[in-house]
Amino acid sequence: MPAEGIRYLPKNELLSFEELVRVVSVLAEMGITKIRLTGGEPFLRKDLLQLMKMIRQIPGIKELHLTTNGLLAGDHIDELRQLVDSVNLSLDTLDRDRFHQITRRDEFEKCWTAFHKIRQARIPVKLNMVVMDGKNTDDIIPMAELSREEGISVRFIEEMPFNGTGSFHQQINWDHVAILNLLRSHYPDLKRLPSGPGATASLYEIPGYNGTVGIIAAYSRTFCGTCNRIRLTAQGILKTCLYDQGVLSVRDLLRSGVSDDDLKASLMQSFRERPKDGFEAEKASGVFQSMSTIGG
Repeated sequence: MPAEGIRYLPKNELLSFEELVRVVSVLAEMGITKIRLTGGEPFLRKDLLQLMKMIRQIPGIKELHLTTNGLLAGDHIDELRQLVDSVNLSLDTLDRDRFHQITRRDEFEKCWTAFHKIRQARIPVKLNMVVMDGKNTDDIIPMAELSREEGISVRFIEEMPFNGTGSFHQQINWDHVAILNLLRSHYPDLKRLPSGPGATASLYEIPGYNGTVGIIAAYSRTFCGTCNRIRLTAQGILKTCLYDQGVLSVRDLLRSGVSDDDLKASLMQSFRERPKDGFEAEKASGVFQSMSTIGG
């Protein structure tokens, strides 16, 4: 979280629920079957559960997933059990002081309680830890130990150091190779698991453990050739790569009175022109937003 926090947008700059449902319905007709609500923090959006219910009713949508920091989600576990197929919980440390330093909130216990509530509700959960040099690398092994339990996947994510000013580190010390080497030093029998189509994580199994660990090379971008994700921001900007600055204003199209067929044509054109990888998308980009606003 940046020291100055983030700027909250006026409501009219955001897509309404009706606009979101229309876009998802059109995408479902184009073959999209899986939706993830992410952020920033999705539960900052008022009546989020109502949106989730609306998405669940869209023909063709088979899966609905949620990524959250847990600070507000813990109060809605019963509803989430009925609505989502899994929850990704962003948790970058197991230490209260480090949690406060990274998030600028002294609310580790609230997040940890949400994690246990999600588990008790038997909702499949993935813990997402962004590995940040000098901040939380001591948490890598303790976090991996959580994968002893059934239904828990711990994913270590390379830092994507966007800070919202255009400054961008040219290299990171804790890339996927360094993370894997540390894991192997503690778990010599670490076993690579097969990955599904379009997967961004390299998955591993620690013998005797019931969950899995994964590494997402978000900065090294080793998965770009198979990534099949698209992102629609709360403002209605289409991103075909996390490293681009947006390729289409879906909000402007919707509010211009575009037909569903013309919307599909515009979306498909953007998909066809997708950069071959994140490096090409980065070259075409200007100032990067803070990761606290565009999520993972």
